[in-house]
Amino acid sequence: MTDIRPDDLIETRERIASMVHRTPSLRSQTLDDIAGCRLVFKCESFQRAGAFKVRGASNVVSRLGPDERARGVVCHSSGNHAQAVALVAREHGIAAHVVMPETAPRVKQEAARAYGATVVLCEPTIAARHATVERIIAETGAIEIPPYDHDHTIMGQATVGLEILDDAPDVDAIYVPVSGGGLAAGIALAAAWFAPDGRSVSVVGAEPSAADDARRGLEAGHIVEHPPGTTVCDGLRAPLCDRTFAILQRHVDRIVAVDDDAILAARRLIEHRLKVVCEPSGACAFAALLAERDRVAGQTVAVVVSGGNADA
Repeated sequence: MTDIRPDDLIETRERIASMVHRTPSLRSQTLDDIAGCRLVFKCESFQRAGAFKVRGASNVVSRLGPDERARGVVCHSSGNHAQAVALVAREHGIAAHVVMPETAPRVKQEAARAYGATVVLCEPTIAARHATVERIIAETGAIEIPPYDHDHTIMGQATVGLEILDDAPDVDAIYVPVSGGGLAAGIALAAAWFAPDGRSVSVVGAEPSAADDARRGLEAGHIVEHPPGTTVCDGLRAPLCDRTFAILQRHVDRIVAVDDDAILAARRLIEHRLKVVCEPSGACAFAALLAERDRVAGQTVAVVVSGGNADA
């Protein structure tokens, strides 16, 4: 389902280097003691627009030709991808339309507008989001910037994995949140292809229990329907696509589902001990690690804090 090659990840890192932040990897002895392992927190909450999404958006938008740019861009998102596309489009002088569910956090809606995008609200379903995007494309001719179902998006998100390997070459496992799967797929490819000294690095996905379609899908061997439940993790409600499912199926070790209480408890630890603002979705990976800390006892483990766009 994908034609991504190792050289593509290296080219992408060079392509977007001037458009994104090289985010920090932070340590905490207290959190190491709680988790029973050596933790490295990859803080994409410090990324431009507050989340990792600007990496993929930058890679896709930067490849558009003059005729495509003149048509503008459109995307659908619960918030972080919308902000990223709005920001990148503004910097390239491109008109942007972002479709967001009416339940999207107001702070994310306001940020997308502040970056200059036209925000179009829709019913909080994936079907409504896709239908609204199609209507805008028909009316404006805009180019869709997919949040995860695109090789260039995945390659952009893969740069998170390359940076983790640079910062922690002795890493044994990487815990990463899963929604549509672009971030987890990209990191999994980076770990499979570029782990130093031929190391085997486990990539572990994390999901809210109320939105655990990736966990159930990998266990079943095929994509399953997204569950109807609600979760505090507004950024982790998208379903996998064929492209990301195929990569996760091959390169991700397992998916761990955790409930909202555990996610909020992990978020408090990150904010209190690391002093890092973290949205619930960004704490899901740490919650998953804490839920199975015995499996990684004594190891070096990277945890992706995927975003910090929380409403104060």
